[in-house]
Amino acid sequence: MAVEDKNISYRIYLVAFFIFLMAMAIAVKLTNIQWVEGDHYRKLAKERTVKNFVIPANKGNIYSADGSLLATSIPNYVIRFDAVAPKSEAFEKNVKSLSDSLSILLKKPSSFFLNEFRKARANKNRYFLVARDLSYTEYMKMKSFPMFNLGPYKGGIIVEQKTVREHPIGKIAERTIGYERKTPSGTLDGKGIEWAFRKYLNGKDGKVLKQKIAKGQWKPIRDVNEVDPQDGYDVISTIDVFIQDIAHHALLKQLEEYDAEHGCVVVMETKTGKVKAISNLGRDDKTGNYYETVNYAVAESHEPGSTFKLIDMIALLDDNKVDTSKVYDSRGGVISYRGDKVRDSHEGGYGKISLGKGFEVSSNTILVQAVYENYKNDPQEFIDRINKMGLNKPLGLPFKGEGKPIVHQTTDKNWNPNILPWMAFGYSVAMTPLQTLTLYNAVANNGEMVKPQFVSEIKEWNKTIKKYDKQVINPKICSDATIKKLKSLLQNVVKRGTGAKLYSKDFSMAGKTGTAQANYGTNGGNDKHYISSFVGFFPAESPKYSCVVVVHEPNTSLNNYYGADVAGPVFKRIAQKIFTDAPSTNEIRNINRVVQKQEANYNTFYKKSEKKYRLVPNLKGMSGMDAVAILGNLGVKVKVIGVGKVKKQSIQPGENLAKNTTIILELS
Repeated sequence: MAVEDKNISYRIYLVAFFIFLMAMAIAVKLTNIQWVEGDHYRKLAKERTVKNFVIPANKGNIYSADGSLLATSIPNYVIRFDAVAPKSEAFEKNVKSLSDSLSILLKKPSSFFLNEFRKARANKNRYFLVARDLSYTEYMKMKSFPMFNLGPYKGGIIVEQKTVREHPIGKIAERTIGYERKTPSGTLDGKGIEWAFRKYLNGKDGKVLKQKIAKGQWKPIRDVNEVDPQDGYDVISTIDVFIQDIAHHALLKQLEEYDAEHGCVVVMETKTGKVKAISNLGRDDKTGNYYETVNYAVAESHEPGSTFKLIDMIALLDDNKVDTSKVYDSRGGVISYRGDKVRDSHEGGYGKISLGKGFEVSSNTILVQAVYENYKNDPQEFIDRINKMGLNKPLGLPFKGEGKPIVHQTTDKNWNPNILPWMAFGYSVAMTPLQTLTLYNAVANNGEMVKPQFVSEIKEWNKTIKKYDKQVINPKICSDATIKKLKSLLQNVVKRGTGAKLYSKDFSMAGKTGTAQANYGTNGGNDKHYISSFVGFFPAESPKYSCVVVVHEPNTSLNNYYGADVAGPVFKRIAQKIFTDAPSTNEIRNINRVVQKQEANYNTFYKKSEKKYRLVPNLKGMSGMDAVAILGNLGVKVKVIGVGKVKKQSIQPGENLAKNTTIILELS
C-alpha cells in the first residue's frame, strides 16, 4: 500500500512538474509577445481591423472658351446603415421618423423602410444598403434625418463617396475632351485633354481611417478625414461651344447624306492657332449611327491629294521657278512618267492653260509638269522647301497618338524618280488633317505658322496657374509677295474653280478642294475608296478662321465623291452660320437706354453682394453669374452645373458659412 501511495505521489509530482514547465513556457511566450513581438502583433491586428482608405480628389473642371462646362466631377454618395450601432432606445425613438423622411426623399413607402430597418436590426446587419447614387444635396439632407444625425457610432450611418465624371454638353467634342481610366491590368490610360493635362486636373487624394465591422465591410472611425483631398485645377480649353455645335452638326449631316465611313472637321482661329471646334465622327457598323470614336483630325495620317498642291505653288513661286501666268498643255488630261500615268479628273483635260488656272481647276497634269520640270534635276530642293516649313515633322501636340507625316527624302532607300511627280498631286506623301490645316492657316496668317492650341489657361478658381501663349512653328513660310498670290489663287478656287458651287456673294471664302484615292494598290484595287476634303479660311480678305473638312469613304454609288461636293458644303455651312448667326455680329443700338427689368435685377444683386453674410445665403432664382460673384466675394469655392438661374444649391440657406467650403450650384 505504501509502495502504491509512493507511486501515486511520483505521478502527481511528475504531472505538477509538467504543468509547471507549461506554465513557464506560456509565461515566457507571453513575455516575448508583450515585450519582443508585441509591436508586430499589435500592428498586424490594427492593420486587419483599422486602415486608411483613399479618398479620390475631385478632378478640376474643363471649360470651353466661353465658360461652358465641358467636363466636371460630380460627387456621388452611397448610404448604408450599421443596425447594431444605435442603442435600443435611440433606434425605437427614431426609426419611424427616419423611415418617413426617407419615404419623402426616395419616393418609397415609409412602411418599406421601417420593415427593412427592423429586419436589419434583427439580423444584426452592419452594412445595410439604404440608397446609392445620391447627389451632394441629397446626401446632406439624409445626413440630417433622425437617427442619422447622431453620426456613425450612435446613429449607424455609413457614408461612401466617389466622384463621377460628367460631360454637360453631351457627346459633342467628347473625343478631344477625352478621359482617364484604369485598364484591366491596373495601369492608368487615357486620351484627349483629360489625359494630356492630368497633372493639373487630378489634384491630390485624401485619406480616411475606417474600422472593419464585418467581412469586407468597413466604416469610418470618425466624421473628419485623416487627410482632406485637394481639388484639381480647372483647365480652360479653346473650344467655343457655339462654333463646336455648328461644326459637329454640319459634319454629321454630310456623313449621313453620303453614307460615309468617318470624317472630321477642325475650325482654328487664324492668328492664335486656338482650336475653336473639332469634331471626329465614325460610323458604328451595327447601328449605322455616328459617334466620337477616334481623333481622326490628330491621329489619321493619309495621302492628302489635291490640297497638297498649295505646297507646289509655294515652292514654285517662292523659289522663283515660274509665275502663275506660265502656260502648260494638259495633254488631253493624261501624262506618263516611266509607265505610270497621271490623269486629270476632267476627262480630256483642260487644253493649254496657265499655272494659276491649273491650280484653280486642280489639274493634276498641269501641276505635275510644273513641279517635275523645275525640280527633276534636284528633287531634294523641292523636298527641302517642305522640310523648311516644318511639314516633315509632327506638330508636337499634347495628345498622344499624333499621326506622323510622311515626306520621302532622296536619301531614303526606297526613293525612286517617280516619287517627285506623284508628290506634286498629293500622293506618296501623308499628312494629318490638322497638319494640312496648319499649313493653310499659315497662308491666311500672312506666312506665320502657329501651332494648334487646345488649352489656353490653367486656373484655380479665379487665380491663373499657367497661361498658354501662341507658339510659332515657323515665323515666315514664304515671302509676302508669294502669300499675296496664294490668297488670290485660293479665292479664285471658290469663285471660279473647283469650289465654285460654294461661292456666296454674302460672305467671302478661300480654299482648296481635294479628292484622293486610298487603298488603290491593295487587293487588286478592289478596296479602293475616296477621301474628300476641303481646307481654307474665311473671310477671304481678312481671315479670322481657318477650317479643314475631311470625309472618308463616301458611298460611290451616289456618283459623287469629290471634295467640293462632299466636304465643301460642311466648310460653307460653318462659315455661313458663324457670320450670320453669331451674336457678336449683331449691331447694338440704343446702348444707353435704361431697361427697367435689367435695373431691378442689378439692384437685387447689388443689395445681396453688399450684405455681410455669416450664414449661407439663399441663391435660388439668381443668375448663375451673380451667384458665383457673391460666393466668390465671401471666399467660398463654387462648382457650377448647367446654365441659367440657380435651381439648387448644395449647402442650404441658413447653414454656417465656412471659408474654403465648396458650394455646388445647379442651374437651369
